[in-house]
Amino acid sequence: MIKEKVLEIMEKIRPSLQSHGGDAELVDVVDGVVKLRLKGACSGCPMSQMTIKDGIEKIMKKAIPEIKSVESVD
Repeated sequence: MIKEKVLEIMEKIRPSLQSHGGDAELVDVVDGVVKLRLKGACSGCPMSQMTIKDGIEKIMKKAIPEIKSVESVD
């Protein structure tokens, strides 16, 4: 199932986010769209969209072709 694969990828990505004082929590996966809640230093960071699109989304799409995009939710 896609959600389990996403969780596996998140466990690999999270240490990098945590090393900068942030974190991300998986909220849901709907129709190939991964919804994440950014936490800590990542929440409200001006670079958060770049982190999501150029970092997390690229990694997710490469590992799981069914992923269409990654979005931040509150």
